[in-house]
Amino acid sequence: MMVTRENSISKEAHSEGGQILLPPVLRCSKEFLLNRELSLLEFFRRVLEEGLDETQPLLERLKFLSIVSSNIDEFFMIRVSALKEQLTGEVTELSPDGMTPAQQLRECRTKIFTMLDKQMRCLEDEILPQLEAHGITLAAYESLTETERQSLDDYFTERLFPVLTPLAVDPSHPFPYISNLCLNLGLMIEALPEHGITSSLTGRLEPRFVRIKVPPVVSRLIPVDGSETKFILLEELIAANVASLFPRMHTGESHVFRVTRDADIEIREDEADDLLRMIEQGLRERRFGTPVRLEVSQTMPAEMVEYLTESLALTPSDVYVVNGPLDVPGLMALYDLPHPELKDKPFKPTVPKPLRWNRSIFDVIKEQDILLHHPYTSYSTVTDFLAEAAKDPDVLAIKICLYRTGRNSPIPPMLIEASARGKQVTALVELKARFDEEHNIEWAKRLEESGVHVVYGILGLKIHSKLTLVVRREGDALQRYVHIATGNYNPTTSCTYTDLSLFTIDEEMGADVTELFNFLTGYSRQKEYRQLLVAPTNLRERMLELIERETAHARAGRRARIIAKINRLADTEIIRALYEASQAGVEIDLIVRAICMLRPRVPGLSETITVRSVVGRFLEHSRIFYFANGGNEEVLIGSADWMYRNLSRRVEVVTPVNDPRFKRYLKDVVLAAYLRADAKAHVLLPDGTYQRVQPAEGEQSFDIQRYFLEPETLLDYES
Repeated sequence: MMVTRENSISKEAHSEGGQILLPPVLRCSKEFLLNRELSLLEFFRRVLEEGLDETQPLLERLKFLSIVSSNIDEFFMIRVSALKEQLTGEVTELSPDGMTPAQQLRECRTKIFTMLDKQMRCLEDEILPQLEAHGITLAAYESLTETERQSLDDYFTERLFPVLTPLAVDPSHPFPYISNLCLNLGLMIEALPEHGITSSLTGRLEPRFVRIKVPPVVSRLIPVDGSETKFILLEELIAANVASLFPRMHTGESHVFRVTRDADIEIREDEADDLLRMIEQGLRERRFGTPVRLEVSQTMPAEMVEYLTESLALTPSDVYVVNGPLDVPGLMALYDLPHPELKDKPFKPTVPKPLRWNRSIFDVIKEQDILLHHPYTSYSTVTDFLAEAAKDPDVLAIKICLYRTGRNSPIPPMLIEASARGKQVTALVELKARFDEEHNIEWAKRLEESGVHVVYGILGLKIHSKLTLVVRREGDALQRYVHIATGNYNPTTSCTYTDLSLFTIDEEMGADVTELFNFLTGYSRQKEYRQLLVAPTNLRERMLELIERETAHARAGRRARIIAKINRLADTEIIRALYEASQAGVEIDLIVRAICMLRPRVPGLSETITVRSVVGRFLEHSRIFYFANGGNEEVLIGSADWMYRNLSRRVEVVTPVNDPRFKRYLKDVVLAAYLRADAKAHVLLPDGTYQRVQPAEGEQSFDIQRYFLEPETLLDYES
């Protein structure tokens, strides 16, 4: 692959023998690192490409456009808000790649505008017209018949009028609070002259700005005259009837706008005497976070845009004019319509062969370890394991880490049942799981009320590990059953995320997990583990050792290779080790879903490193690590990415996979398939952009997720 001069290491960088001499710390260096924020936006662009792909089913394309909007919303709430805080706080520290906050904000704005333009053109010019051709219509109020309008006007009077609260701005009514991510209508009103009293200039009294909040408790899509396939947007119906809210007033045209606020809760855990109470308080404060973005409809006059911008203490660079409907995720109700021909074909996950007969899952695990590959293998195996543990009279204790469980998860009720049956149940509920705090607080309270011992975590750390320990009495001994996963205990997302998990009764792993839970629930200062790699204790150190071991193998002429499938790569210490390994000749293949700050294929620096990303029907979430180790191969799976936060500020667990069958499956089937994939794959270029992989001439395109949906692809446990 050619590397342009722009993407090469600068002439100022030192080199020796054709290799770049790395500084002790990769810091503030555009030559060695890509920008984290821009890399994340590149991931959003790849998601957008799935929505732009005309070969996708129509409602799946709408889903991807919706995901892009949700991703960008979160990007503003967390990443942009942090950059703006640095800017206003006059922070002079540069990003790891050497950019100022102002430079990053400018670059992000440019990329986001480009994406929004493509997204809206796709939605307005392709998806909505094609949906109409299939009988699903999102109609404009003006296009409706008189009968349809009357029906909708009646609906407005009966169902909407009572819940609307127009808020006018005048000397006695200050500019109102605008909720985060809620749709609003802005308009100008003025009083009509009465009893001959008029303004000498206009004949009307002074105009006032009015804001009407579009009620989030009402469906965004309003059926037209009872239709199940023809809808009007809620904000359009309100705008069409806005005059009824202001009798004897002149109402101007209504314009839609939306505000995004800083939603990154800052918790001073060292000052918290009750973490749950402090998180609840933080959630309340999140509602009043500082505005960071103003989205306005293209029809909004410049004067109103300027007024809103000033009232929200924003700048023109914070304003995004949208040529189409705001809040695309609000259109996802269309996805629930009964039109299977416009969606991906449903699939039925398989059940591992040893579990297809009516046997105790404990008996099966005692005979052999079990590896699950979600969503291709059913998540019911995990819930069945917990359900059996809750009911089994020989089970004495259950310990589990809950990071994201979901509102309707069946797992907490199973823990409640186990506690009611007299078992010792411990649940580590991570209250700081961003945007899942409310669900986790609700479950934590219910679990505590039922007698489950609930632990909220460790001071200064998030518990991100995916781990369960079941202790069972078998004869005169106690047997430990362990489940270690790459994904959350969330049956809902298990259908849409790719993940791996392992059941085992390995004695050393059981001992490690027991000691880890003691560390999480008590004051154990465990530093050494027999098998597990645990952050922040030894995971960073062991990962660096594994990479450096491959470097040593390569220098000694032994077999050396690294393959890693992760979600994000942004830890500069890991990146530096990978660069050194590459310079030693180690072949390195990285499969990174989203952020990647490493520059691949740079001469003298990373010539042997490739980075690819797969974006498809399922969210790639599994983490797999392969090290050739001179022929004595090692394969590991776990919860951690190569990020500073995962290695240093979270509790993470990575486990070696010891069963030869599973090692072979993960290396020769799973990882090999990702490296072969082209249908949904992109490769990272040295300049930080991604290029779609094209099949070789004469070869058929290979879709990895479709490949794993074929039952014969999955691991044969009897082999």
